[in-house]
Amino acid sequence: MTDDRPSAETTSEKAAFAAGCFWGVEMAFRELPGVIDTRVGYQGGDMEKPSYEAVCSGTTGHAETVEVVFDPSVVAYETLLDTFFANHDPTQVNRQGPDVGTQYRSVIFAHTDEQEEAARAGKDALDATGRFSRPVATEIVRAPEFWEAEDYHQQYLEKRKR
Repeated sequence: MTDDRPSAETTSEKAAFAAGCFWGVEMAFRELPGVIDTRVGYQGGDMEKPSYEAVCSGTTGHAETVEVVFDPSVVAYETLLDTFFANHDPTQVNRQGPDVGTQYRSVIFAHTDEQEEAARAGKDALDATGRFSRPVATEIVRAPEFWEAEDYHQQYLEKRKR
């Protein structure tokens, strides 16, 4: 993540993406210029304040999610979409690599009509490239409440580099 800190003139928006284990996904977004902050958590389930253990049980319906706060005058939402699609296999259903379960599904949680439209266009464009032998399975839904994950998950890979 760059050292971009919001100034009085900075506007920010939120975006949310689930693409498997949230650790690597978070790091990919943190490295983008214009990303102000990230946090990992859980979205899309039916339990209030879920824990990591509850989400991993597969019974809450949540996906491991990265919430991205970004400055749209520096980084376009479409760039966030490109980063999202480049950092996982969007054709897999309920898994990424060795991680299996509904918590690892591919989801774009749209915060606005514009984000939803851009996400659908991005997904359709990716499908049209023929890059994958299977259709893109990424879900696109309105962003429900985001539940922040436990502190030890936040910037996990950055903490491990020390």
